[in-house]
Amino acid sequence: MNVLELIIDEKDFQSGINAVSVVESPAIEENFIALAKHEVELKEVDTEKRILMGAALIPNKKIYRRNKDEEFYIYFSEDTVRKAMELFFKKGNQNNATYEHKDAIKGMSVVESWLIEDETHDKSKLYGFNLPKGTWMISMKVDNDEVWQDVKDGKVKGFSIEGYFADKLEDSPRQDMSKNEVINQLKELLK
Repeated sequence: MNVLELIIDEKDFQSGINAVSVVESPAIEENFIALAKHEVELKEVDTEKRILMGAALIPNKKIYRRNKDEEFYIYFSEDTVRKAMELFFKKGNQNNATYEHKDAIKGMSVVESWLIEDETHDKSKLYGFNLPKGTWMISMKVDNDEVWQDVKDGKVKGFSIEGYFADKLEDSPRQDMSKNEVINQLKELLK
């Protein structure tokens, strides 16, 4: 089966992550957790923080993809994950969000972001994540009431990135695919 490494083409202005989507089934197979304030034992109860935390990208994780009759895997190197995170913020995309990769949604913003540098002592461990070094973690503020209700109802469970990447074909038993065929397949998948 083909294995494609997705990379950042620094010469291509569109390259990188344009938005974060909240989805029911994240391709990276990691759910987020919803963070809420603890109730204070007073008459006044604090409102919920409405913050979701989870992995946006996990390095070197093979992600199965199917495009019509073609099956293959994609993955992002640790270096590409870092570059994608940096470009996401350089381009000011922290307020770009979609629902299931279809509808743009308002009231969503990435408010925290970091790369896991130490698998044992990372903040993500405090919240029960067990992810490798180089994983891009995000916290997203949800001011959208409909999305927050879907989080509470379990209709959305994780993050999925949206963007444009170049590729490098690896471990491919099929060498007859042109670069344009591969690019077209990737564009179709990232819609």
